[in-house]
Amino acid sequence: MTRITIGQYYPTNSPIHRLDPRVKLLGTIFYITALLFVNHFAGYGLALIFIATLVKISKVPPRLLLRGLRAILFILVFASALNLFLTPGDTVIFQVGFIRLTMEGVAVAGKMVCRLVLLVLGSTILTLTTSPIQLTDGIEALLSPLKRIKVPAHDIAMMMSIALRFIPTLADETEKIIKAQKARGADFDTGGLITRAKSLIPILVPLFISAFKRADELATAMEARCYRGDINRTKMKQMKIAPSDILATAILISFCVAIILTRFI
Repeated sequence: MTRITIGQYYPTNSPIHRLDPRVKLLGTIFYITALLFVNHFAGYGLALIFIATLVKISKVPPRLLLRGLRAILFILVFASALNLFLTPGDTVIFQVGFIRLTMEGVAVAGKMVCRLVLLVLGSTILTLTTSPIQLTDGIEALLSPLKRIKVPAHDIAMMMSIALRFIPTLADETEKIIKAQKARGADFDTGGLITRAKSLIPILVPLFISAFKRADELATAMEARCYRGDINRTKMKQMKIAPSDILATAILISFCVAIILTRFI
């Protein structure tokens, strides 16, 4: 649980860190959209090159990104198993009773794993290179046109950034509770499915209590600082689009177009 990297921020001085948060948010959306169009391994290979280039430029340790993939290991294995044995096809590799493995199933499972891994890596790079304050300002700026139709853009941005920030915090709290319960003799590894589900109660109850306590403390701290949303709120640092942001946007769009074109070439 402590290896979850989504929501964490890795402070360093790199060109990716210095980019405007709006550019990084829109770039992540374009990147995810491009991945949804890919249906060939060439597109995933190009996306992997793009991610590796971002990691190199951002100076984020690769082990930090790869460590975060352990959190979705179960999802990867489960999705792969479903696609391996439930995808129909004509090229049969082996068959035992109703269990049938085909080349088409292997291809679909491989594409599914590549897509999930690349999606998680792209989203993780966004949070690792963007501080929570910048992320909030960027989301609010992108949602600001919706204020004309009474959409609370600032509140939505604040809730999203707080939710992202609390992911590693709650993961760390869960790890501490598990260790504390194991020190008291709790067993989470033996027994059937129902027994294991019941053994999670000593974890979930203190975790929910801790989450509500942290939320109450955060609300008290915000009230003590006279926080009133975006009413008469000003920003010390105004976001401005620099030439480097325009260049990064052009490069990003070129990569996304190239990734999408692998579907048709």
